[in-house]
Amino acid sequence: MVRIIRKYFALMCTGGLLYVVLEMVWRGRSHWTMFLLGGTCFICLGLINEILPWRMAVWKQILIGAAIITVLEFLTGCIVNLWLGWNIWDYSGLPGNILGQICSQYCLLWLPVSLAGIVLDDWLRYWWWGEERPRYRIF
Repeated sequence: MVRIIRKYFALMCTGGLLYVVLEMVWRGRSHWTMFLLGGTCFICLGLINEILPWRMAVWKQILIGAAIITVLEFLTGCIVNLWLGWNIWDYSGLPGNILGQICSQYCLLWLPVSLAGIVLDDWLRYWWWGEERPRYRIF
């Protein structure tokens, strides 16, 4: 049990740190809540290959991952921006937005981010914890 907690803590920290770095590069700023959101997204991306079979085409995994990130972004935005009023981000000026919390442009950005997250999680699990070696199907 301790091994599992350590593993998911390491994955949470890895994903959170990468998400904050991505935001710093993309927007020039971030927020501590994005560390939590990024870590949660990373864990969820990693669970795709833990729950679903490896034989699933990687493009389907990417779509699932982008959907997961979008839902988590929306829920987080509703909490931190709309409910708590922290105004961490506001996409209301962008086309295809929902309540200013998600928008079509960022939904598309989550596609390559999902691919990177899925592959990185798989290899970290292989390298750090000796889990199954990653293998992918394109179609």
